[in-house]
Amino acid sequence: MLEYDALRAHDFGSIVQTYTERDTMLYALGLGMGADPLDDGELCFVFEKNLQAVPTMATVIGSPGFFWRDGWTGADWVKLVHGEQHLQLYRTLPTAAAITARNRILSITDKGPGKGALVVIERELRLQATDELVARARMITFLRGDGGYSLHRGRSDQGPEQLPKVPDRDCDVEATLPTIERQALIYRLSGDYNTLHADPSVAKAAGFSRPILHGLCTYGMAVHGLLRTVCRYDASRIRRVAVRFTAPVLPGETVRFEYWDEGRGRYLFRATVDARAAVVLNNGLVELI
Repeated sequence: MLEYDALRAHDFGSIVQTYTERDTMLYALGLGMGADPLDDGELCFVFEKNLQAVPTMATVIGSPGFFWRDGWTGADWVKLVHGEQHLQLYRTLPTAAAITARNRILSITDKGPGKGALVVIERELRLQATDELVARARMITFLRGDGGYSLHRGRSDQGPEQLPKVPDRDCDVEATLPTIERQALIYRLSGDYNTLHADPSVAKAAGFSRPILHGLCTYGMAVHGLLRTVCRYDASRIRRVAVRFTAPVLPGETVRFEYWDEGRGRYLFRATVDARAAVVLNNGLVELI
């Protein structure tokens, strides 16, 4: 059974991660950037000349690892899914740096027996050399098998604020991005080695016809689409990105991203795989400067 007190009190300690320009380029390649090697806009994310970091790379820095498998959590980790991802940037992400990360569990919400539980985990990233705040990332994890735990433990926090719905009108901007068959195998080299994204037997056991693309890869692709269509590939404009994961993408599928301009640098978005009529990202929000 989910151990509320142990999770809320757990000290993950400080994690120092040093990454290089090579890592920055590999992350962008994992998103599919550089598909057109003659496109100067994409080239500045995958080639050291005028290199920029894709802002969503902040989500793969300083992870505490898959601690849910550890017995002290009490979680039914097999039924865990990534529900939402939020990222707030306070400065442009460096193309190479040593980063100190601190992770903490902000809240655990019991949705009731058979309805699962929501866990909000926050990660703060700072430059090791100066202690300057770079970003805060929040992951909302949906523990599908742990609903009703508070009937025995007696503790449940208020749930996270809901993301806004996209408007019921045609979008203002659209971008269509392909994925390639081996994209999950490239993206996982940025740090997420979950075998669901590489091992066909594991994917089959989980109910998928083949290994699926990482949700955070589709998340990064959503920012790629906005960089292409709105930001003229200026990564420094991205300040906030939040989204709900609603369905997986299979490597090789084409994803269509729709963006709604709310004014003052605020965009709402969703993503679909039209070939399956599947909404894969929803309730997305981006804030620009």
